[in-house]
Amino acid sequence: MSTAQVPPVTSIGVPRITAGFDEYGRLDLQAHQEVHGGFAALSSGELIGLADRIELRGRGGAGFPFARKVRAVIDSCKRQDLPPVIVVNATEGEPPSWKDKSILTRGPHLILDGAALAAAALDAEEIVIGIADDGIGQNSLTAALAERKMPCPTRIVTVPHRFISGEGGALVRGINGEAHIPPGRKVRSSDNGVMGLPTLLSNAETYSQLAIAARLGPWEYNSVGIPEEPGTVMLTVGGSATAPAVVEAPSGTPLMDVLTMCGADIGPGLLVGGYHGKWISAEQAATVTISRKGFAKVGGTLGAGMLIPIGSKTCALGEVAQVVQYLAGESAGQCGPCRLGLPDLARAVTLVSLGGSALEQVRQAAGLVKGRGACSHPDGTSRFALSALEVFHKDVEAHANGEGCGKQVRGILPLPYTAEKGARRLALDWSRCDGHGLCSAVAPEIIRLDHNGFPAFPQTPLPPWLEDGARKAVNVCPALALRLIDPAAAAH
Repeated sequence: MSTAQVPPVTSIGVPRITAGFDEYGRLDLQAHQEVHGGFAALSSGELIGLADRIELRGRGGAGFPFARKVRAVIDSCKRQDLPPVIVVNATEGEPPSWKDKSILTRGPHLILDGAALAAAALDAEEIVIGIADDGIGQNSLTAALAERKMPCPTRIVTVPHRFISGEGGALVRGINGEAHIPPGRKVRSSDNGVMGLPTLLSNAETYSQLAIAARLGPWEYNSVGIPEEPGTVMLTVGGSATAPAVVEAPSGTPLMDVLTMCGADIGPGLLVGGYHGKWISAEQAATVTISRKGFAKVGGTLGAGMLIPIGSKTCALGEVAQVVQYLAGESAGQCGPCRLGLPDLARAVTLVSLGGSALEQVRQAAGLVKGRGACSHPDGTSRFALSALEVFHKDVEAHANGEGCGKQVRGILPLPYTAEKGARRLALDWSRCDGHGLCSAVAPEIIRLDHNGFPAFPQTPLPPWLEDGARKAVNVCPALALRLIDPAAAAH
């Protein structure tokens, strides 16, 4: 069971969730029991009491109190006289995130322990574990299930490895055999989830933390971290880090300790919380401690624990534009603000990265989508874009005055399509180009004209949603100067 695709896993202080990873690589049931020991079953009241006393919150991004979720499910079960379903969200569809996959591949029994605790306490009908269809962790999880007895029927459901597939409502729809996209209206899974039953849905790390707490008890669990947010936090450190890793750290750990350990060059900014998170400056990063409260002090968010320093060797605006283009393409396409508004936002951000004076267009496009979508995707995307332009304001000025930053886009912010065989990029034969400008008229979201009337465009792989426009631009070029090339061919 290869874990080669998952970054190295390390810890600051005494490991809890990651205990035994160094010694065993992957913990089978025997190794898991040797490292973690056993635990006693809990009643529903004891489960709620434990979650309350350790301040357990969801680790998938929203940070919702776990005990409140359990209470809502119990109340719904009583009101409807129905049994509940336990759902583990281990899809982790966001490209920079690896923390849940590290647990899936190396410590799967902790996830199953947490789900089993909840299922036994609530007398659940079924446990469903949602994972991405990229295959990472599936063999490990399947083997773990074969090694043990669960308190109720347990199955694995795979969903498309897309950004929005891990949204709670999208996951429930996928499990129910519907399209893997968020529902068009707000539906509480605690009232109407899998098979129409009350559903307790939380992410893989949350259930793992619950399993740790059941063994340690609230007093020992709370002995690590800060009082208002006790325990450890699983973090994914990537971006410009020379030693990217999944790091388990006590809450309250200085952010710079984690970044320094991973060899991170922050450069002008650090993305916290992932592609629905916010950018903070290097100066702000130096003051932050790892906690929801710590990040909130600088206007950031812990989210799902992603720390992505941009570094000083890439074009920050080009990186940001590429991600906003990707996020626009990840829209479920079911509501206007997302289907129409996010492409507008992506075009405006791309124009800024190309040196256009489109800052006001970015603000307008972001304002039109905020708070108006069927899910959080428009809000998260606009937050990412607006905070980037604020933190990288010096780059915005340099690009706008024609000087540029002098750097290429190096792909510091990971995107799935850049690794796909079909991902292409635009190229220009300068010996042929006469500056007709037709290409920019056909594909203004990709190409603009520079001060001399010649086409300018990002030197990065095109996201799939822009390929049609790029192809039309190539076809209208009268001088045959513009072409689409495969990145692999361009390297030779």
